[in-house]
Amino acid sequence: MKNRIAEITRETTETSVSLKLMLDGSGTYEVETQIPFLNHMLNLFSAHSFFNLFIKAKGDIEVDFHHTVEDVGLVLGEAFDRALGAREGIKRYGYAATPMDEALSYISVDLSKRPYLVYNICDIFDNYGDFDISLTKEFLKAFVSKGGLNLHVNVPYGENKHHVIEAVFKGLGRALSEAVSFDKRIKGVQSTKGVF
Repeated sequence: MKNRIAEITRETTETSVSLKLMLDGSGTYEVETQIPFLNHMLNLFSAHSFFNLFIKAKGDIEVDFHHTVEDVGLVLGEAFDRALGAREGIKRYGYAATPMDEALSYISVDLSKRPYLVYNICDIFDNYGDFDISLTKEFLKAFVSKGGLNLHVNVPYGENKHHVIEAVFKGLGRALSEAVSFDKRIKGVQSTKGVF
């Protein structure tokens, strides 16, 4: 098995993002995006996926958090796609039901190289402190588009918005960990077409 590692740097007039991702890691992370809530969610994602994740991001957060959140998602998705390589021998599918106190997330992924996001979360307020909760969807849209995966996020209930989003990021990590894992029975890619 080759090392499944990718390093990406993205520079725009709005943001600067440097990222290193190791799929076959131990859940080690160093994340600094200037957005504490996003840092926390990405730390959880790393810990529960066992991906090693190192991110340094700066952006025009004086305007708002949107550009930084979206660009981190884009860079993480690109790194994920590169680290996976040809996607040969992997299970392809992953699923996780993840409780976080009163909230419960169901996350399903297919690493098919066909980007698609379904995002259904229970009704919660739009902000957690100064973080706009709707940016979670923007992050995932960016990640999916560059990462080449079909992602279904469902949170049928939850009262605390922190818990709801935490269940999503933990569940995403757990589902992706399963999907990228190898199965010795799989020769090439897990598709009757022979390609993704």
